[in-house]
Amino acid sequence: MTTNPVVVGVDVAKDRLDVAVRPSGETWSATNDEAGITALVARLRPLGPALLVCEATGGFERAAIAALAAAGLPVVVANPRQVRDFARATGQLAKTDQLDAAILALFAERVRPTPRPLPDAAAQLLDAVLTRRRQLLEMLVAEKNRLGFAPKPVHRGIQAHIRWLERQLDDVTKELAALIEASPAWRAKDDLLQSVPGVGPIVSYTLLGELPELGTLSHKQIAALVGVAPLARDSGTLRGKRLVWGGRASVRTALFMAALCGRRWNPTLKVFYERLKAAGKPTKVALIACARKLLTILNAMMRDQSRWTSNVQYSC
Repeated sequence: MTTNPVVVGVDVAKDRLDVAVRPSGETWSATNDEAGITALVARLRPLGPALLVCEATGGFERAAIAALAAAGLPVVVANPRQVRDFARATGQLAKTDQLDAAILALFAERVRPTPRPLPDAAAQLLDAVLTRRRQLLEMLVAEKNRLGFAPKPVHRGIQAHIRWLERQLDDVTKELAALIEASPAWRAKDDLLQSVPGVGPIVSYTLLGELPELGTLSHKQIAALVGVAPLARDSGTLRGKRLVWGGRASVRTALFMAALCGRRWNPTLKVFYERLKAAGKPTKVALIACARKLLTILNAMMRDQSRWTSNVQYSC
């Protein structure tokens, strides 16, 4: 007789970790601090779990994930939407910390997501600075939009805040460049990525910080991970429609902006874009296809450690 492997679901909150183990059904809680995480690792290690799954919670999970990975335990940080959809599919509509831990354990048992190497401390720092830059951009856009509708007495305060945000944005952008410059490995990768027409510093930094899998996956896997792979929506009388959704929105946005530039200045993307438009494809569809092609090229370049040249047909 074969026994089911041990899998674990860990629901992470700001102050607490709720744990569920399958197939035994054992559950317990620990504090989300150094003492609680140490106790969690000590209790899980003898179980020899085949897989541990927790959700991304905006950073509260980082300390626990780092400790579990350092202990050699196979950890997966799952997309919360995917786990919630799985819960609904099982008929579990209620939501508590204990129930979430049990659903995560069931998700681990049934879906078996593949563990991937976690980013190191330097990559996490780069990701944090990139996130802060996006937050500043969002606040800047919001303040500029408010300025257009605000009464005159409040213009001065909004304009002062806009100037402050612009200075902060400039400082964070310089900090990103300094982080890349401080690492010879990142400097080499950044130089390789920016050799492609259409790929500027921010696109390169985004790929380095938020897509560490670049160059390690196949072209289909990397496209699905980013969210630029065409997904079928054939149902009933609807046929032939393909959509892109999910994946890493920030990376997809960066690639889309690079494709906007590349359709004019990158000879490979320009020919590809014009061929799609001549075939009657809508502009947005053609641009997404260019973003996917650019990602395929960048993935092959990182895999082969080769700089851009328009004369090479990059293999997938």
